[in-house]
Amino acid sequence: MGKFISVLVIVVLIGGGGWWYLKKGAGGGNQVVDQLFATVKEGPLVINMTESGSIRPAEQISIKSKVEGRVSILTLVPEGQRVKKGDVLVELDSSSLQDSLVNQEITVQNAQASYVQASENLEVVKNQAKADVDKAELNLRFAKEDLLKYKDGEYPKSLNELESKVTLAAEELQRAVDKLKWSKTLFEEKYLSETEYKSDALSKSRCELDLATAKGNLALLQNYTYKRQVAQLESDVSQDEMALERTRRSANANVVQAEATLRARELELNRQKARLEKLKDQIEKSTIRAPADGLVIYATSNRGPFRGNSEPLQEGQEVHERQELIVLPTADTFIAEIKVHETNLKKLYEGLPVRVRIDALPGQIFMGKVSKIAPLPDAQSIFMNPDLKLYNTIVAIEGGAGVLKSGMNCEAEVVIEQYEKTMYLPVQCVVREGGKPVVYLKTATGTEKREVEIGLDNNRMVRVISGLKVGDEVMLTPPMNTSVSLRASEEMIDAEIPDRAKVEAAKQARPQMGGGVPGGMQGGAPGGMQGGERRMPQISHEMREKFEKMTPEERREYFMKMRERMPRPQGGAPGEGGMRPQSNWPQGGAPGEGGMRPQGNWRPRGEGGTPGEGGEGGMRPQRNWQPRGDGNAPNGAPMPPTAPAAQEDAK
Repeated sequence: MGKFISVLVIVVLIGGGGWWYLKKGAGGGNQVVDQLFATVKEGPLVINMTESGSIRPAEQISIKSKVEGRVSILTLVPEGQRVKKGDVLVELDSSSLQDSLVNQEITVQNAQASYVQASENLEVVKNQAKADVDKAELNLRFAKEDLLKYKDGEYPKSLNELESKVTLAAEELQRAVDKLKWSKTLFEEKYLSETEYKSDALSKSRCELDLATAKGNLALLQNYTYKRQVAQLESDVSQDEMALERTRRSANANVVQAEATLRARELELNRQKARLEKLKDQIEKSTIRAPADGLVIYATSNRGPFRGNSEPLQEGQEVHERQELIVLPTADTFIAEIKVHETNLKKLYEGLPVRVRIDALPGQIFMGKVSKIAPLPDAQSIFMNPDLKLYNTIVAIEGGAGVLKSGMNCEAEVVIEQYEKTMYLPVQCVVREGGKPVVYLKTATGTEKREVEIGLDNNRMVRVISGLKVGDEVMLTPPMNTSVSLRASEEMIDAEIPDRAKVEAAKQARPQMGGGVPGGMQGGAPGGMQGGERRMPQISHEMREKFEKMTPEERREYFMKMRERMPRPQGGAPGEGGMRPQSNWPQGGAPGEGGMRPQGNWRPRGEGGTPGEGGEGGMRPQRNWQPRGDGNAPNGAPMPPTAPAAQEDAK
């Protein structure tokens, strides 16, 4: 608190002194008493700017950790030591990787065995599939041959045999008939015994039976056996064809499944092998070797100030993947890294000569050139100070081999322009009025304001192009009251500035919950809201006065009559448990003073009037509504009716 008061007192004193100075300058006119003047000179002038920075190798190899995760440093080459290509720089802890390598080798062996098993199983499945298909094809061929064999061989043969039997049986029967006839003649003449006659009769009967049997067998073959056998053989052919198709599909599915299993085992084997190779590669990368000859510089030492963790690199420290560990310069050329403020960027461009002075090497100057200007400001500088915009600039230094060391502090003088003979004066003599540079020239009668044309400055002297001559004296501390910042211009803008009182009044006039809506909800206003807007039906002044004079009992009785005339909503009359439609209508008063709130949604009906009539500016309720409570508005005021019947009763 005390510090704040002290700062406040200092500010007040400075402000008072400045005010007194401005008043004195304004009232003094052209007085030159106690004023300091500088003389315009002519001679050599160097327009330059000086920035501090540090020395870095121009060509260097950034060595980073390529081991995944976080690992510890076991051994580390000392900083500043010169190394040859292939020398060990950093050795990272790989014990966990070694353990993982052993487990992975076992996994690879198991995957290899699974792959071999799947490969052999595929050959077995293919062989079995071929055997099954061949067998099914052979069965189909046999079935077709059996069908042809029966149709063309067995059936004709059986048919011929049965027909032969029928023929033989018929002949035998004929012979038996003839013999029986002859035997009968002989028997009648007593030349043949009765036994012989009966024997011939029996032979005839036997031949008749044999013929009937032969004909029956022939009919059975032709009508039943042949058809059944053909149907059976054709069914066997069809079944064998389907069995062949099933066998082929099943064999193909088994082969595809075995091939898929083999591919899966192969992919798994390749994945495990790749992981094994990755582990070996990670173990190999745990030992970081120098890619070229050079000088070892730790990355933590190579960083500038405010560049993350400043803890030096050391053994036992944990590092993560892609973390920069060592910077290895590969050449004896150097650069200077400087930061240029945004106000000086207009002076700076690539190729400008630079004089570099090393703090550790007093008296020695190294020449160089601006080789690169960052397109964006340095992010770290913005993080430290958002209002500070610094652009990283690279200066290529000529020479310096064997003398310069990485990390040395330096001062870079960028030579922007240089003149052997030109006019110049102190930069504080020039002020800007209206965006134009002016000076206050000393005359015989006082001072005179004069516009001048100037060039660049070096923060000490500014080059004068025209407007002055050598020997002129200008005020060294010109008055600042006439110097106006371009950001505080007094030019008029083409825009209307709203009145604050009107804005506040408009805010207060906005519709609020619990009150009437201005401009259309006021009772008795002719026309009210136009069609297309939502509003309450209009109430005449006479009706309002009559309702105000009514007692609560008269109002209740009047509303009971109104309810009887109004159409009842489904579910019962209002006040008797009937349904009340919901609405988003604001809970406002009666028109003009905060009255009823309709429970239904209201919709304008063009230029129509109240429900059932054609009037001007009326509304039509989309749902039935009911008065609330005892007929009063929510704020206790009497609730005027809005239906045409109410107006008739009021009259």
